[in-house]
Amino acid sequence: MRCFVVIDLKKGDFKPEYAGKMNFYCSAVDDLIKHPTDKSTIGLILCQTKNKVMAEYALRDMSKPIGISEFELTRSLPKNLRSSLPTIEEIENELKNGGDR
Repeated sequence: MRCFVVIDLKKGDFKPEYAGKMNFYCSAVDDLIKHPTDKSTIGLILCQTKNKVMAEYALRDMSKPIGISEFELTRSLPKNLRSSLPTIEEIENELKNGGDR
């Protein structure tokens, strides 16, 4: 399966409005970057804590594949991952240029 995965890392508790924002982000990626043969973009919201009932209500009528999960904050990114992640500037340029469609 070839598709984009949008990850939104949030500090603190899950809030229902995060689902709406993720739906927006996935729609933008599907419209601006996705290749016609790609599957729909998958959204993943990572929060420090989540209320399962609130998360279920927030996602109930969403048509896009979006998941919510908890994460544990660490002090720093492991050295072996630092060079493999894009910079903020690289991500912004990619979005601005529409993925060179």
